[in-house]
Amino acid sequence: MDFTFSEETKLVQESVRRFAQTEIAPHLMKWDEVQELPLDVMAKLGDLGFMGPAVPEKYGGAGLSTLDVVVIMEELARVDPSIALALAGHSGLCLQHILEFANDEQKAAYVPDLASGRKIGSWALTEPASGSDAAAMSSTAKLEGEFYVLNGSKSFITNGANASTFVIMAKTDVSKGREGISAFIVEKGMGIVVGKKENKLGMRASDTVQLSFDQVRVPSKNLLGKEGEGFLQVLSVLDSGRVGIAGLAIGLAQGAFDAAAKYAKERSQFGRPIADFQGIQFKLADMGVEIEAARLLTYRAAAAKTKGEDINLLAAQAKYFASEVAQRVATAAVQIHGGYGYTKDYPVEKFYRDAKLLTIGEGTSEVQRLVIARNILR
Repeated sequence: MDFTFSEETKLVQESVRRFAQTEIAPHLMKWDEVQELPLDVMAKLGDLGFMGPAVPEKYGGAGLSTLDVVVIMEELARVDPSIALALAGHSGLCLQHILEFANDEQKAAYVPDLASGRKIGSWALTEPASGSDAAAMSSTAKLEGEFYVLNGSKSFITNGANASTFVIMAKTDVSKGREGISAFIVEKGMGIVVGKKENKLGMRASDTVQLSFDQVRVPSKNLLGKEGEGFLQVLSVLDSGRVGIAGLAIGLAQGAFDAAAKYAKERSQFGRPIADFQGIQFKLADMGVEIEAARLLTYRAAAAKTKGEDINLLAAQAKYFASEVAQRVATAAVQIHGGYGYTKDYPVEKFYRDAKLLTIGEGTSEVQRLVIARNILR
């Protein structure tokens, strides 16, 4: 399988890399400290066409391939994984769900503003009492005339504090378990209440909040697909989203690896650069091999997605492996830096903190392994 970049993909990579270095790198530690998403930066990403990279041009998107999306995630995360995560929640989940399952009227109403970055999107599945067991959600949506009345709460919602448009999952029939789950497009002005903002270990510029709904009236025309289709929609969206998260993980790992290699060549001990020591060389070799293996697995999943193939297994493999690699590489990068790696003066400290979320969000590593095993054994 040939993963040689097309000229278009090369241009995308160069454009995002340049943007990340000029617009993100100088400010990322400030954003991390204050825990605020830079909305002006997200708007600039929209101006470049990267807030809706896979959206067809007729809806105002860039019409790029899944591989291009992965490359965008890589290049952003190589500098600041938080910005990449915010984009993933917006484009890879909220916008992707609407693209896949909305009717033409819904797409025309919501996709252009999301694709341009004029509005931020959020995707709300997880609840305080239902994480990996998403089917156990307790949020409900009861049809009353021409409206669904939404009640419940969501937790750990990316972009929740800044979003104008939400895709929210709730049960329209509590007696049917996961077959009773439906998905809705909900506007913030309909009555969504933004609650606690989480004080996180990493990915701190990307806001993560609790949401609550108390008698929120959502027009029945905002139902995505049919009642009871929400859970299957979620599974499809998560498959796509996991490929993007794998790209994010590769970018994070690459950023940590680059910093470690640079430091190893500059730092001297016992009269010579530590890069001359075999222990450091072996560590860097292992890091580099794992990153490239994760990248190739992710590119394979991206290629399969572009071809319209079933990516359930490949997406889980890519997300699981790339996330674990990111954590291992970030840990090794800190170790190579020694005591300096434990300070905020060097970028590996932030990569180390940011990496942990990747083994938890959009399906834990344990859930990915279950998905992989079920595909093997079925």
